[in-house]
Amino acid sequence: MTRFLAFLYGLAAYFVFIGTILYAIAFVADRFVPRTIDHGGPSGSTAKAVAVNLALMALFAIQHSVMARPGFKAVWTRFVPRTIERSTYVLLSSLALILLVWQWRPMPELVWSVGNPALAAGLVALSLLGWVIVFASTFLINHFELFGLQQVAGNLAGFKTAEPRFRTPLLYKLVRHPLYLGFIIAFWAAPAMTMGHLLFAAVTTAYIFVGIALEERDLTDLFGDEYRIYKKRVPMVLPWPR
Repeated sequence: MTRFLAFLYGLAAYFVFIGTILYAIAFVADRFVPRTIDHGGPSGSTAKAVAVNLALMALFAIQHSVMARPGFKAVWTRFVPRTIERSTYVLLSSLALILLVWQWRPMPELVWSVGNPALAAGLVALSLLGWVIVFASTFLINHFELFGLQQVAGNLAGFKTAEPRFRTPLLYKLVRHPLYLGFIIAFWAAPAMTMGHLLFAAVTTAYIFVGIALEERDLTDLFGDEYRIYKKRVPMVLPWPR
């Protein structure tokens, strides 16, 4: 019964994530949903909007990065079973993102706008390609383990969690972090860039590079020389030849 409840918990956390990320895609695209990056949120002064938006992004960044660190996990799993640790992380990350899109203050002043319809459509398509790269990257490395489903399903079936293996499938042969490259493309490829969108894209891009530094430190500790050689051979996010 405990294993089954853990499985249901992991399944619920996963579907909360799916719903949240789909809303977030529409939020960034400024389409289809009532509250977007440029419309529908609480109004106020520009200074207040900047302060609130920075606080929301900082909260997401702190939760997302701190809970992913091995030192935090070592303490956290004294209270939360390892089988649902990843699902709990995914759920709390989703809740932090829900808070961000719910309380985001739009700043609709235009920074630039692309008037050419074909070019504007091309930028929308490029943004969607960025999201495709994000999701494709998760499936290349193991989507269901990344979001906690494999752990709870394996626990339900009585399987032991496999030891992590270092792999570089497809996109990971071109850049070390294709998932983050996808986010950067999705955030910056906008035919109409507002002050709010620019703030979101700039801060999240800066956070991505901080997250990469932290993540690569952990990967080096985990895989040693194998990852050091990979770092020398493959660029970080831009696919230019070494």
